[in-house]
Amino acid sequence: MGVRLMVVDDHRLLAEALASALKLRGHRVLAAAAPAAGAAELVITRAPEVCLLGTASPAEPGMFDPVVKIKRERPQVAVLVLGPVPSPRGIAAAFAAGASGYVRHDERIEGVERAIMKARAGEAAVAPSLLQGAFSELLNPAAQPDDEGQRLLQMLTPREVEVLVRVADGEDTRLIAAGMGIAPSTARTHVQRVLMKLGVGSRLEAAALAARTGLLDRAGPVSPTEPP
Repeated sequence: MGVRLMVVDDHRLLAEALASALKLRGHRVLAAAAPAAGAAELVITRAPEVCLLGTASPAEPGMFDPVVKIKRERPQVAVLVLGPVPSPRGIAAAFAAGASGYVRHDERIEGVERAIMKARAGEAAVAPSLLQGAFSELLNPAAQPDDEGQRLLQMLTPREVEVLVRVADGEDTRLIAAGMGIAPSTARTHVQRVLMKLGVGSRLEAAALAARTGLLDRAGPVSPTEPP
C-alpha cells in the first residue's frame, strides 16, 4: 500500500524528480515544493503520513526548527530529513528535533523508499553507513572537530580541490578541462567525484558548501583560464 507523502526541498528540480519517482512506485505525493521558509506550515496543513524535508546544512543552528514545529503541531507526521553527508552533530540534531530518520541526497530510490516505510512504521530510518561514520567520528574525533572546511579538504585529492575551486569560479566542463590540460570527459569525472565526496547534488551546492566552510580560502586560487 502506498504512503501519503510530501517532498519539501529548496531545490525544486530535486523535489520534483524525487516526487515523480515515488509516484511511479505507487505512493501518493501530496506536494513537491521548495519554500524553505514555509515548509513547516505546508506540512502541517496537508498532514501527510511521511514528509521528506530537504536541508543543505544539517549542522547549522536552527536548521531543524521546521521539524520541531511540525512535530509539535502534527506529531503523527514522520519527518525524514533529506540532506548531504551529515556530521555526528547533524544526525543528533535531526533526531533531537523529532525527525524519524536521515536520508542522503544521493541515496538510491530503493533506499529512500525503505526509509519511508520504516518511518511510517515508527522505526528510526538511518543508513548503517551513516551511523557507522557518525560513531567512528564521535569515538575518534579529529584534532579540530569543528573545522568543517579542513575536514572536507582532507577528503579531496589535490586535483579534485583544483576542480572544486574552478567550479566555484563558475567554470564549465570545457573550461575546467582546458585549464587543467585534461579531456572534458576526465574533467566531468572529477566533478562528479567532488560532488559525491561532498555529499551534494549540484555544482552550485558544492560551491556554496566550499564557500561557507572556508574550504576555498584554504585551497587558494588557481591560474585563470582563457576560453580557447
